[in-house]
Amino acid sequence: KESDSSLMYHQYHGSEQFESEEEEVYIVKQRWGYCSILFSIVQTVVLATMMIKCGIAPIQVNPMIGPYPDVLSEWGAKNAVLILDNGEWWRLVTPILLHAGVIHLLCNVAVQLETGAFFEREWGSLIWTTIYLVSAVGSSILSVIAMPNSISVGSSGAVMGLFGAKLSEACLRFFERIKSDQDHVAHKVRREQLVACLCSVLIVGLFSFIPYVDWAAHFGGLVSGILVGVPIFALHIENVWWRTLWIIVGVSLLIMSFVWSLTYIYSGAIEPAEELSDICGYYKQFFEDYECTCVRA
Repeated sequence: KESDSSLMYHQYHGSEQFESEEEEVYIVKQRWGYCSILFSIVQTVVLATMMIKCGIAPIQVNPMIGPYPDVLSEWGAKNAVLILDNGEWWRLVTPILLHAGVIHLLCNVAVQLETGAFFEREWGSLIWTTIYLVSAVGSSILSVIAMPNSISVGSSGAVMGLFGAKLSEACLRFFERIKSDQDHVAHKVRREQLVACLCSVLIVGLFSFIPYVDWAAHFGGLVSGILVGVPIFALHIENVWWRTLWIIVGVSLLIMSFVWSLTYIYSGAIEPAEELSDICGYYKQFFEDYECTCVRA
């Protein structure tokens, strides 16, 4: 028998809702997580294209079962030297479209299509995409600051941002007055989501310090998601004074953190390894018979 919190989807008066055996209803904004699905498809196609065009690296070079590291850099990975010295600022965004390999892709896409898609159905595609992209940039910025000598790819920083935004939503709306059955169900769902998000963040945090995983991107995405989530979900606060206060606090912290971070990385304080400008030669130092199959002429 399903528990009270087990929810089944169906459509109701043009809105989307979930209903359990006890007729509890949780209304969401849309039927599908359109952007979650779109990003997942693009990320899958990009990885498949890289592997077909540029080959698969030996397992000792890339244990994720994917292309050579220089290929990732050529296709838009976070590379601090190219961002800071060559002005390739777009590399703060493009890493979310790339993954180190099949294992990396499956892990991120699984979360993106399950939890991430459900958040999108709750929030709507515009809010979801805003949080996803802001968190992606924030994850790359902190990675440049804390790990300037690494090549980083993956959407895990952006996914962590979704968790961070959900934490902000759950905390800001925790003390809402319950006026209806829908408010009661929504409050219960957010409470369960808060616990699930905390567990997910803890698990990801524990795995953030193993080789080939960028802990700074995870942390940067989480913090960025929390910060961007504050002004977005403060709009739901009923009391106008508390709503105004949290919007001002959220917007101020978000702007200050990004302005300070961008100012810092372009101030000359960060000195990444110059060898990363020749990414093929850089990796040839560490692996015998390393092949550079997709270097631009």
